[in-house]
Amino acid sequence: MSLPSKIIVTRFSAMGDVAMVASVLKEFVQQYPAVMIIMVTRPAFKAFFEGIPNVQFHPFNPKEQHKGLKGIVNLKRELTSYGADAVADLHFNLRSRILAVLFKVSGLVVKQLDKGRKEKKALTRFQNKVLKPLKPTVERYADVFRDLGFKFILQNKLEPTKLALPNLAHALFSDDASRKIGIAPFAQHSYKVFPLPKMQEVIAFLSQNNFDTFIFGGGKLEQAQAEKWQALYPSVHSTIGRFNLKEELAIISNLDLMISMDSSGMHMASLMGVRCLSVWGATHPFAGFLGYGQSIEDCVQVEHPNRPNSIYGNKPCDCDGKEAIDLVSSEMIINKIKQLI
Repeated sequence: MSLPSKIIVTRFSAMGDVAMVASVLKEFVQQYPAVMIIMVTRPAFKAFFEGIPNVQFHPFNPKEQHKGLKGIVNLKRELTSYGADAVADLHFNLRSRILAVLFKVSGLVVKQLDKGRKEKKALTRFQNKVLKPLKPTVERYADVFRDLGFKFILQNKLEPTKLALPNLAHALFSDDASRKIGIAPFAQHSYKVFPLPKMQEVIAFLSQNNFDTFIFGGGKLEQAQAEKWQALYPSVHSTIGRFNLKEELAIISNLDLMISMDSSGMHMASLMGVRCLSVWGATHPFAGFLGYGQSIEDCVQVEHPNRPNSIYGNKPCDCDGKEAIDLVSSEMIINKIKQLI
């Protein structure tokens, strides 16, 4: 059986997962340059795929023309026009599964993500926890292409991709003597967020030691916090609300190091080939969500028998009366920075 020449790839959310897909596709098209990819995800994530050869972006709008079952039928009709011969469902949620069924009925080869729910449940349960590294999510994505017949070998190595800085960022990089470090201190779930007073101690250290620090990620509340730090420390620069995603990626690509929670900031750093010091609380890198090309040696965490208690960090993780993320100290992060830079 011949290999597919044009593949529809679906991954609708979340931001970090879509960034991981982009890292995998960068390698895939290098190994199979004759294959065309139609990437289907939300319009906000288009910047992740710009510059990747043979990847054509198709927007998914779940609140507009692709809302509900009728919307998925509309999406299938739109995608049919590409003449693809296979579908790689890298999401395996309700919408992507319905879309997959529609394409199967049309005669396309469809392969879907194995999320490894059973082993993830064993990793996060309270009793008889099985604390062992699970298959990395990027390898699970690669497996879908392997199921389509490709001998796809994922190198999982950081490949620095320095992009041109946006015009507004040139002044922020004007000090050639300073080192440039990014911090993505926020996350969707509070149990993954390093306490902000402790993070301020890290930022104070960086300010006192010739770092230019760039704060990434978040909405209005996070922007207000980042601007407070910016007002306190002259070498701190908030990117929130000032740059779009494409511009943020360009800034990240010019950093010496990224610091991130278990969140999309880590995966954006991976996509740009930038080393990331990641901070883990209720979640754990063993669950498979460590950034592409990142090392577990660069993870800051405190082992406790109750960790991890969730895959996504959406539940509190009590560790002898302390939240798991509170076990991490600012000194631990500062010491790790000293080791890495």
